[in-house]
Amino acid sequence: MRHQLTGRQLSRNSPHRHAMLRNMSVSLLRHETIRTTVPKAKELRRVVEPLITLGKTDSDSHRRLAFARLRDSAIVDKLFGDLGPRFRARPGGYTRILRMMPRPGDSAPMALMQLVDGPVPQDLPASSKGAPGKGKRGKAAAKTSAAAKKAAAGKKSAAGAPEDDAPKPRRRKKKAA
Repeated sequence: MRHQLTGRQLSRNSPHRHAMLRNMSVSLLRHETIRTTVPKAKELRRVVEPLITLGKTDSDSHRRLAFARLRDSAIVDKLFGDLGPRFRARPGGYTRILRMMPRPGDSAPMALMQLVDGPVPQDLPASSKGAPGKGKRGKAAAKTSAAAKKAAAGKKSAAGAPEDDAPKPRRRKKKAA
């Protein structure tokens, strides 16, 4: 009977599985995106999300616990200095698993695992209002402003020359007999 045996075995013994999940969690926290198989990603989610919750409150005891689980002081510093404050307002669900095409060699289901909120860009201030790409209408406004700039540049450069901006109609290829 499998009483209280939770989690996936992943065809590995216990020390190998723990070491693999530790290495994968360090890689995910370092790069914020990794490519792995779907079962490993689902199991890794159970390891990483409590670590990020631990990183929300910075204390010596939480840092010791995180170091005991990760064994990488640079990642512990990133967890408490960058990731914890970034996810402070989010009540869980820090990772995203996107399914990808199967692996070519053995057709294993692959996944892209990433942290939900990407890194904050350093060159843009976070509190700027009306920045392109921010908010619900940011992308649409950016597209229209880019289209307006392109049209203005086209009018200046063309000076009466007709431009063929209309898309060409699609034609079906004839079947070879």
